[in-house]
Amino acid sequence: MYDAVYTGKISGNGKYTQKCQIFFKEKFGFGKCLLTTSCTDALEMAAILIDIQPGDEVIIPSYTFVSTANAFVLRGAKIIFADSRQDHPGIDEDSLEALITGRTRAIVPVHYAGIACDMDAIMKLALKYKLYVIEDAAQAIDSYYIGKDGIKRAIGTIGHLAAFSFHETKNIISGEGGMLAINDPQFEDRAEIIWEKGTNRSAFYRGEVNKYGWVDVGSSFLPSDIIAAFLYAQLENLEDIQSKRSKLWKRYDNSFKTSLGKQNKVKLPVLPEYATNNAHMYYLICSDKKDREELITYLTDNGILAVFHYLSLHKSPFYFEKYNGSELINSDYYSDRLVRLPLFYELSDVDQSKIMELIIEFFKNR
Repeated sequence: MYDAVYTGKISGNGKYTQKCQIFFKEKFGFGKCLLTTSCTDALEMAAILIDIQPGDEVIIPSYTFVSTANAFVLRGAKIIFADSRQDHPGIDEDSLEALITGRTRAIVPVHYAGIACDMDAIMKLALKYKLYVIEDAAQAIDSYYIGKDGIKRAIGTIGHLAAFSFHETKNIISGEGGMLAINDPQFEDRAEIIWEKGTNRSAFYRGEVNKYGWVDVGSSFLPSDIIAAFLYAQLENLEDIQSKRSKLWKRYDNSFKTSLGKQNKVKLPVLPEYATNNAHMYYLICSDKKDREELITYLTDNGILAVFHYLSLHKSPFYFEKYNGSELINSDYYSDRLVRLPLFYELSDVDQSKIMELIIEFFKNR
């Protein structure tokens, strides 16, 4: 970060912004990469790029963070909520075709917990109905999808566009931060203009035009180069960070498989055969909402912070009266029962063992 300051340019699109964007493109095979101040900003850029208009429909899972929906609501879209899978909180790919109408413009699959959606199925639908696919890969850096052709592709390289998060809760962080990956070349030039407040300033700095001006809509989506420098330091340690997180994830899983899972006290994360695991999150599925609430309280009383995750967006105060679709049973199931366990780089084996022991003890007589 000192180097970023001493370059004399700490605003956006400086030395470390460029270094991060090159890293992601070369490491994972994304198209053009643009760092943003958040994943929310990346999604909002995507909504502008595909020219969402009032009344357009966008399909997203109900079990997701509000940003997935807000980016399109801000452009006037009607959100069509899809249910989760029975075996995993991710979007139910089999339910999507029935949700498509003549107003549908895009499908936004969310790779929950870094576990890939079935992208072959989603891209097949997109091709059939001429839809855009915007991958919400907020939790999915360094995760991969193995297609029916046997090819392993990084999540975020398959859809037309993809949004990532580097929020402090993610694997790779910059406090706040995100990135838009542009895999469809038709969007590359315009994305850079939208990113730079609707101007062609980036082209000016490259010497491609002799002056820059206001040429399109846009906003201040690019982060400070100090944020990018922090992120680049994380990228330099990516393998170490991922190795530690994977070790913690496997310790949880091995412990609970031989105890609570075998006793059917809880359900454990499911990893589809076409998905890899980036160890973003370890969660348990309790038998009911009461069990979940009592487990969280029990852990809190013992100095452990465990939290539930998303609440179904179709039942949110903002969208409840607007929603006229069918009941989303699986989304509500996860909303009521899922609990996230602590998983971060600094978590020690001793502290993790304490967490596991407390949880096993909690379920002992249930």
